Amino acid sequence: MNRTGRTLALGCLLLLQPLHALAQAGGNSLLIPAMGRCTLNTQPQDLAQALAACQKASDEGDAQAQYELGEFYYDGKNAPRDLKKALSYFEKASLQGHAQAQFKLGTMFFHGEGVPANNVQAYIVLKMAAVNGAEEALDTADEVAEKMPREELEVATQVLGQIFRKYLMELQSADGRTPFSPLP
Repeated sequence: MNRTGRTLALGCLLLLQPLHALAQAGGNSLLIPAMGRCTLNTQPQDLAQALAACQKASDEGDAQAQYELGEFYYDGKNAPRDLKKALSYFEKASLQGHAQAQFKLGTMFFHGEGVPANNVQAYIVLKMAAVNGAEEALDTADEVAEKMPREELEVATQVLGQIFRKYLMELQSADGRTPFSPLP
């Protein structure tokens, strides 16, 4: 797919953005943006305290804290690299719609980092990351698609279709609205 096609595809996907408020009301977590922060960019003597605060925020469901802990264990700059922990934190944040966590998780599945490589799973998660605002995920999803046999790409596309159908059905049942009703 060329750049114009990707931009058009992203534009179509972003038409779902006005539906964010409805998604929050309906309880669909796939398209809810992450809020909140923890900071692990501290002096070494303050790292233990910052890590504990970030872990507490993560345990309370803070998707940004989960993402930052994932990055902390993924990059291995201030602690030994631990891909299993990184994967776990990226998964938690991804389930809350954190676009960068989804992007990172998708690339881990694509490259087989901490998990066996899985192009179908990588493609699905990368497309969700793109919907949630990680534009670079479109290019990586295209890269994954080039390496997938046609059957795998069809499976991934079917799964994405099911995810979006479920999402639209949830929106329809929220407050008796249709997904395409004007926002209040």
